[in-house]
Amino acid sequence: MVMAPTAAHAAEGDPYRISGNVQLDGEPLEGVELTIDGPGGKQTVETDENGQWHVNVPEKDDYTVTLDEDTLPEGIAVVDPEDDSPNEKEVTVGAGGRVSVNFFIGEGERNTTSFFDQLVQRIVQGLNFGLMLGLAAVGLSLVFGTTGISNFAHGEMVTFGAVAASFLVGAGTLALPLWIGLPLAVVLSAGLGLLMDAIIWRPLRRRRVGTVQLMIVSIGLSLALRYTFQYFIGGGTTQLPYATAPKMSFGPIQLSVIDIASIVISIVVIVAFALWLTYSRLGKATRAISDNSSLAAASGIDVDHVVRVIWIMAGGLAGLAGILYAYYRPGIKWDMGAQVLLLMFAAVTLGGLGTAFGALIGSLIVGLLVEVSGLWIPQDLRYAGALVVLIVILLFRPQGILGRRERIG
Repeated sequence: MVMAPTAAHAAEGDPYRISGNVQLDGEPLEGVELTIDGPGGKQTVETDENGQWHVNVPEKDDYTVTLDEDTLPEGIAVVDPEDDSPNEKEVTVGAGGRVSVNFFIGEGERNTTSFFDQLVQRIVQGLNFGLMLGLAAVGLSLVFGTTGISNFAHGEMVTFGAVAASFLVGAGTLALPLWIGLPLAVVLSAGLGLLMDAIIWRPLRRRRVGTVQLMIVSIGLSLALRYTFQYFIGGGTTQLPYATAPKMSFGPIQLSVIDIASIVISIVVIVAFALWLTYSRLGKATRAISDNSSLAAASGIDVDHVVRVIWIMAGGLAGLAGILYAYYRPGIKWDMGAQVLLLMFAAVTLGGLGTAFGALIGSLIVGLLVEVSGLWIPQDLRYAGALVVLIVILLFRPQGILGRRERIG
């Protein structure tokens, strides 16, 4: 049997992806196992009922794709007289962010994915990404609403959650069970928010430092934390356990257990947060401070206490977003939070400055724009495409979707 490679085709999905087909005489082979080795470690995937497979990879780099011949039907093998290892291929994820590796045993036509199926898949992925982005953006928005700080270190708070999870549940470290380690990483992230407020932001607030100076401090803090992460974890990419869970098909939609868990966790946390912000006494105080902090203080609200709680919640939500993003990419890298920082600010601005619900709506819109736009523009430009749409929308509604006109200017 002869393996005939095919030209790369437009693959659905995330920014960096390796995909392909495995067929025998034009008929798809299901359950064939492939291993993809490269930055971030090895990943294993099985072909679906259409003979198709794909994996997300964290970087543009060289990867080795190996087809496990033991998983082929009995009596057939991949044979190529010109290649000593016909079941192994070296590929490079380049500027387009996608590459196709097709194993054809015999002659046959390749499977293709319709535009509609790709659109549905990307909408679901956009909602998943938007919900993750919303977890982080809500905290960023609340910090801005209650303190006036544009926290450029919020991306590093996202990274901290993923890094903490790696040390707690990753192999070779504490190796705690996921149900213990991941919640503990969120708690540590909340502790980071409290620590940052106690050591940096509260003293600066008491000295009545201006918002411009606070923004500059946050930029410096961002750089310091980012390179501290690089010092401890290096410049490579690491994976959390079960980052390569197999995909399940729901019609045109392919989701792994991790994807489903991420969507469910995000929705549950966001609903719980919305109920807290709407009905709890502390949540009402938070909204009062966001509207007018001086009036809230005159009404007897302990502004310092509320702001402290907001920093704790912002840290916890950012840490949770970082963990889910590490599974979504997949992989943990020292600057992963900085890569989505502009998207968080875009979501907050689009939804309305200082409004938590606006940040959530803005995040969902940005997430959908980022994923769906990849159908028409190169993957490397999809973040830029979302920001261009943001600019266009703000030209017509500068206060944002839920923002009030008096907040501007």
